[in-house]
Amino acid sequence: MASVNRVLLLALLSLIVVLAVVTAQAESIEIRHFDNPVTEQRYQSLTASLRCPKCQNQAIDDSDSPIAGDMRDRVYLLLQDGRSDREVLDYMVERFGDYVLYNPRLEGRTMLLWGMPALLVVVGGLFVILLVRSRRKASVRALSDEERARLDALTNRERTP
Repeated sequence: MASVNRVLLLALLSLIVVLAVVTAQAESIEIRHFDNPVTEQRYQSLTASLRCPKCQNQAIDDSDSPIAGDMRDRVYLLLQDGRSDREVLDYMVERFGDYVLYNPRLEGRTMLLWGMPALLVVVGGLFVILLVRSRRKASVRALSDEERARLDALTNRERTP
């Protein structure tokens, strides 16, 4: 009788755990209804291109953070209101700052950010060119008589006239 009670208790606990997991997953699923498939595609594109302010490098469409959920709601409402993608992005930047954009805009503040990779490539290329030229000049120089005599002495050869 005691083993039957244990089995029933174990089955009941397993059922509770399964229900808790299913309920938690069901709560995280958001269902959005769109009248137009283009608007749905815009929603998916915008939520994938906006970064969650709380999460480290995670888009709001992947984040379970409450603030990401609020941002998804706001994007949905702005799109349903007929706003353009630019207006939605402007709203999010105004509200949360430039951090929410994965690709920062090209502005005076971000010129260094956008120009630094090209600048580093140019500087690196110039460095390589100067290094190759200096090595080429050093290797072309002929040996002096003193250097030739020292080289001959080191290699134990006699100098032939």
